[in-house]
Amino acid sequence: MKIKIPVEKGKSYEFSVHALGSNGEGVGRVEGFTVFVPGALPGERLRAKVTEIKKTYAVAHIEKLFTESCDRVSPRCAVYEQCGGCQLQHLSYEAQLRAKRQQVIDAVTRIGKQPNLFVAPTIGADDPWNYRNKMQFPVGKEKGQIVIGCFARNTHRIISTESCCIQAEGNNTLIRAAREIIRQLHIPVYDEDRHTGILRHIIGRVGKDGALMAILVTATRELPHEKEFVRLLRQKLPQLVSIHQNIQTYRNNVIMGRETRLLWGQQTILDVIGGLAFHISPRSFFQVNTAQANVLYSKALEFAGLTGSETVIDAYCGTGTITLFLAQKAYKVYGIEIVKPAILDAQKNARDNRVKNAEFIVGDATEVMPRLYKQGVRADVVVVDPPRAGCTPIVLKTFANMRPRRIVYVSCNPASLARDIAILHTLGYSAEKVQPVDMFPMTSHVETVVLMSRVKEK
Repeated sequence: MKIKIPVEKGKSYEFSVHALGSNGEGVGRVEGFTVFVPGALPGERLRAKVTEIKKTYAVAHIEKLFTESCDRVSPRCAVYEQCGGCQLQHLSYEAQLRAKRQQVIDAVTRIGKQPNLFVAPTIGADDPWNYRNKMQFPVGKEKGQIVIGCFARNTHRIISTESCCIQAEGNNTLIRAAREIIRQLHIPVYDEDRHTGILRHIIGRVGKDGALMAILVTATRELPHEKEFVRLLRQKLPQLVSIHQNIQTYRNNVIMGRETRLLWGQQTILDVIGGLAFHISPRSFFQVNTAQANVLYSKALEFAGLTGSETVIDAYCGTGTITLFLAQKAYKVYGIEIVKPAILDAQKNARDNRVKNAEFIVGDATEVMPRLYKQGVRADVVVVDPPRAGCTPIVLKTFANMRPRRIVYVSCNPASLARDIAILHTLGYSAEKVQPVDMFPMTSHVETVVLMSRVKEK
């Protein structure tokens, strides 16, 4: 039966907003039909024009606000309304934390079928601004001018910025310096529609004490005026310690290619989380909010409940950040990761931090964990920090088959987390503690740590 849609594209409607969506947009209803309104907040009455219609929802933009939320604030960023980098600068920080907690509550209630599961208040950042230690900004040209910044919402049009409010200041200085040098040296910038030009992205990484790494992503192996580019960057950025060129020749949206050349300086920069030092290379995964990463990992360590006698498996260990945290209080930790370069980074990080009770294994957790079990390894605790899509049912079954006392699940996606909580519940594990952590202030994203314990058999 065809569902009647009560709104038309191009027409305006007056309605109230009752919630925030998972991408930070306001959610309202017109005759029971869901309408998403970017920039709107719960409690607001507005008139909005419909710009897009799907089978189960519509999208509209605000034409007039009749009633404003008491949580509405003026965005700090001058290009906030055009830029797609942030979604919540118009919402007070205290309200952001409440909204992110509600996002987790809604997910575990509706998707996870756990209506009585308590979700703790979101742990916020001491300073919600200028926290990102990594920047990946596309480079382009608009009306003859060089533009560097984030893409506009739902487009690939670059919104040029002089200073991003959530980027570490070192990255902002890199944006300004790179723009000047590109103009001065007449470096051809990339046009993704035509697949022409050379400079595609400017990537910045800020480490301990403000040390700065610059990565120039090019569509060709040659970077015109390479030596002069390097000289001018060094001249303008005294905190710069490393300059790389990454070569990305393919016609796609993947930011970095497989080949990286060191143009000048150190191969890596150093950063510290919780007393552990990590060497970060151009393609290394490292949490973009160093201070909140310490909060997140400390909470995961707390939930693991280690006394020094436990064997722990970190099933998606990446470059070993959580693994090394766990190793401080465990008897033995196994880190499993399917990406070999990440394991090589993890092994180096373990050596550099003189951690001898962590072993890193390349492979799929569904194959490695049964093999460890056959070798006599019995995990007391399994820690999992999967990609945004979460875990497959076979991965969750593999965890349960090892019969650990506790599973600590770290997630960047409340929806996939809630789904996996429900699956683990059927496999004999009950969620006990849920702690959201705000890793990405001013955006709609939230990290969550969940403690799941094995249900005692009757």
